[in-house]
Amino acid sequence: QVQLVESGGGLAQAGGSLRLSCAASGRTFITYAMGWFRQAPGKERAFVAAINWDDGSTYYADSVKGRFTISRDNARNTVYLQMNSLKPEDTAVYYCAARPFPVVGTTEPAFFGSWGQGTQVTVSS
Repeated sequence: QVQLVESGGGLAQAGGSLRLSCAASGRTFITYAMGWFRQAPGKERAFVAAINWDDGSTYYADSVKGRFTISRDNARNTVYLQMNSLKPEDTAVYYCAARPFPVVGTTEPAFFGSWGQGTQVTVSS
């Protein structure tokens, strides 16, 4: 099992930026895929971005392409989500997730077994 702790959420104005971090611990996770999901009030949890740890391949939801960037730091066991050009509709609780096999495209929460506690992102207009 992998333990995940998110940080970096907060309040931003529309057009601004935030960077989320997800620190992983527990079992060696070099072969894991990591993902970011978000859940807005009254909505289901939705895919945002994912990265494969071995080759660094990345995948994004259409709604964030060109604005968000997922990256990882193997030495720090950390994955990041750089969020630029934020919009009010990006407001949600953001969750980091991990799984023991690669991502090959956009994906669903059900395919991830380890989750962080979530961090709130609020974008004001």
